[in-house]
Amino acid sequence: MANWARKFLYRIFCVLAMLVSVYLIVDFLVSGTFDYRIFTMFLLLTVVEIWGIIDWRRNYLLMQQKESELKLYKHYIRPLEELVKEIRAKQHEFDNHVNAILNMHLTVNDYEELVARQSAYITEVIRDDDSRRYLPLLRISDKVLAGFLYSKIVRAPSFIKTEVEVKSLEIISGISEHHLIEIVGTLVDNAYEACTKEMNRVVMELDSENDRLVFLIKNQLQGMKLKNIHRFFEKGYSTKKDYDRHGLGLYNAKMLIGRYHGEIVVSMEKMNGADFICMKVVV
Repeated sequence: MANWARKFLYRIFCVLAMLVSVYLIVDFLVSGTFDYRIFTMFLLLTVVEIWGIIDWRRNYLLMQQKESELKLYKHYIRPLEELVKEIRAKQHEFDNHVNAILNMHLTVNDYEELVARQSAYITEVIRDDDSRRYLPLLRISDKVLAGFLYSKIVRAPSFIKTEVEVKSLEIISGISEHHLIEIVGTLVDNAYEACTKEMNRVVMELDSENDRLVFLIKNQLQGMKLKNIHRFFEKGYSTKKDYDRHGLGLYNAKMLIGRYHGEIVVSMEKMNGADFICMKVVV
């Protein structure tokens, strides 16, 4: 029997049981055969039934949360698997590059020229191999978060340059996985949507302290004053016309962070002469 059918029949049963119980009590009172012992037993059984319903509801919600987290795991672990496959596929190519560098002395007689050519060759190989840039994500303990961030990075517009720094491989947090993804996803989406071809740099940092996740994201922003940033967290405020289609929004993200007694701190920084808005979440 389908899950929705079982729920429907259970609710019908509860309503009918309640109606029958009320009818019997009224009948006992009208007929003068009301017995306090029977009523006490009925009351105890009702308490047990309500207690059972509450416990069932709590277990049901917990099971739904676990199912949701399992779906997240299956969905976002795939990008990491693709990254691993890509790196393995390039292993043979990497071996060829090493051999080319090692044998370069056979065609170059001058030592300074050899060093220059090897350096140029290595620089070219590193620049062309984008996958190695995100290797630290493979090493963190939270594979769902790693897969989610990698999927966001590779699907971002090609003009955006994303830098990832992992300061702690052991990512620990008391927040549920799907709420963590919602919060981080909101911050990442906002950072990417604010990028232009001229202001195209995004920096992410992952750390863990006192058994809490520390996620920091920076993106270039021009003409924004710190005193105006607090409006980002106001309900209904957005710099985008189609705000309703942009996920949680920073207001709801802040509410979620508060539910888990976390914090979000916003600041402005200068990096290499450019202005960056920095959002740091501890949860």
